[in-house]
Amino acid sequence: MESQESRPRLWVSGDWNGFFGLFTNHLTNVLVTVSLLAGVLAWPNDLVFGTIVPGLVLSIAIGNFYYAYQGWRLGQREGRGTVTAVPYGVSVPHYFLVVFAVMLPLYLSTNDPLLAWGVGVAWSFVHGIIAIIGAFIGPTMRRLTPRAAMLGTLAGVAITFIAMSPAFQVWEVAWIGMVSLGIILVGWLAGVQLPGNIPAGLAAILVGTILGWVTGFMRLDALQASLATFAVGIPLPRLQPLLIGLPRIVPYLVTAVPLAIYLFLESLNNVESAEAAGDSYSTRETMLVAGIGTLIGSLFGSPFPTLVYIGHPGWKSVGARVGYSWASGLVILLLGVLGLLPILLNIIPLVAILPLLIYIGLLITSQAFTASPARHAPAVALALIPWIANFVQNQVDSALGAAGTNAADVTAGTLRGAGVYYTGMVVLGSGPILVGMILAAIAAFIIDKNWRAAIGYALFGAACSFFGIIHATELGIGVAWGATIGYLAVALIALFMMLYRGETAQVPESQPVATQPETGASGK
Repeated sequence: MESQESRPRLWVSGDWNGFFGLFTNHLTNVLVTVSLLAGVLAWPNDLVFGTIVPGLVLSIAIGNFYYAYQGWRLGQREGRGTVTAVPYGVSVPHYFLVVFAVMLPLYLSTNDPLLAWGVGVAWSFVHGIIAIIGAFIGPTMRRLTPRAAMLGTLAGVAITFIAMSPAFQVWEVAWIGMVSLGIILVGWLAGVQLPGNIPAGLAAILVGTILGWVTGFMRLDALQASLATFAVGIPLPRLQPLLIGLPRIVPYLVTAVPLAIYLFLESLNNVESAEAAGDSYSTRETMLVAGIGTLIGSLFGSPFPTLVYIGHPGWKSVGARVGYSWASGLVILLLGVLGLLPILLNIIPLVAILPLLIYIGLLITSQAFTASPARHAPAVALALIPWIANFVQNQVDSALGAAGTNAADVTAGTLRGAGVYYTGMVVLGSGPILVGMILAAIAAFIIDKNWRAAIGYALFGAACSFFGIIHATELGIGVAWGATIGYLAVALIALFMMLYRGETAQVPESQPVATQPETGASGK
């Protein structure tokens, strides 16, 4: 149950649960970026660990510090100690895309790491600018969009990329991962206090680590090898790569613009998620800080955009308040500056950490249904489908790539003959956060017989499709013409219904507060 304290504190016992969840999320993401930079790009350690990583962890830390302050300030203003800070960190899809779609091709063609790095930094800088612009239109979008649409598209990313991929990895090493997951379910879903009141997140990691070493899954030679990457790096302004990259950024705006829209939309939806869980933050302020965090990272040499994370209701439900935010930022900053990140992951098995992400995926998905009007449940379910399409397409692409081929070589017809509708996956799954939101909004307004609003969102979907913002892999004019026609047809159907019924039906919009599981993890 939530603590009923009348004033916020910088640290409560429940913050341990949030810390071990959010920090390990930071740790995992930063280490993946390190593996991409050092492994895929094969850039030298002094550039990776001495320059880029310090800039990245600085941008993560600054955002977490501010959001902890924002949460503490909200608690002071409202006279309650149950406020939970919004989580924040590096965007997962973006760090893959900037490496594989921007920096790697440029590096392979020029063999110039400074140029590739500079364009990557400029790419991230553009994201920050667009995210800041989005902060000024975000409040309007929240007013015009049903909660089912905003939370439904978050549920899509939660159940696929947040929960499903970690679940696959957990079941590959089930003798470790399932034990850690079981501890999480007992401690966080059932609300059972573990012996010694040890936080469930910490217990899951400790038990998983012991099992990893006892069973031989973790190897001493890998730990010894990680010591070779040790390097201290101080975050310093890095204007040179940005100045090199900006004049060459134009060809990469095709990916930067729609992905930046995705970035601010996810932050926007996560602000809505926090409000549904009981903490009402300023949309503009929260989104501005996320955009500024990305700008700071790019100015300090990081090519990886940041955003407000999914997961606020999950951390709130396990008793986290504001301490988990500043503590996560501080520890990831220290580990990044001191060069200890890769060493830590060779001590703790990744599969002992991933069940925490599965839990967050479950909470966010359930929140989309419980915090929206019950009649809008089909709209929430519809919002999941574009994310599933995007997830499955990525799996198909990865499998074909591992086999030394791709979808173009195999051909869509061959895949269709095997029951894999690849073309449909690409169309439906391109721009999934916006696609899910548009489809769910149309569905919710149709459920309410609000024909005028349904027409507006259908026309919005048609415009986004026409210019390739959604349902396409590139920007242009008349790009996704099939989807454009489809949205226009839906608009005509809604127009016919509006004329047939004579006027738009007015249905009260109920916005219940999400029901969180009683975990027993309080802030006391």
